[in-house]
Amino acid sequence: MAAPAMSEWIVIVGAGVVTFLARASFIVFADPHKFPHAFRVALAFVPAAVLAAIVVPGLAMPHGAIDFTIANPRLLAGVVALAVAAKVRNPLPALVAGMLVLWGLQALAG
Repeated sequence: MAAPAMSEWIVIVGAGVVTFLARASFIVFADPHKFPHAFRVALAFVPAAVLAAIVVPGLAMPHGAIDFTIANPRLLAGVVALAVAAKVRNPLPALVAGMLVLWGLQALAG
């Protein structure tokens, strides 16, 4: 039984090394000044797009199905957090406001 467990770890470590080398090669060997201007401008939007791709499914699909109703407390809390973030331009108050709204709505729902 020890052999299959070790081979699984070898595969996991190997995949990690390959992923790291693929990402590091882009950073180490590429000269960012040679990228087209439009590509460099587009790279500025990558963090926001990745964050949205992580957060939106949790807000819009809390039970595995899309729920854009007012009965979805996560979506309402997310909208409040987004509004606070747009107003104060600081993530901490947005996080606190969103969590307080979520906890309040969950408490009201029972």
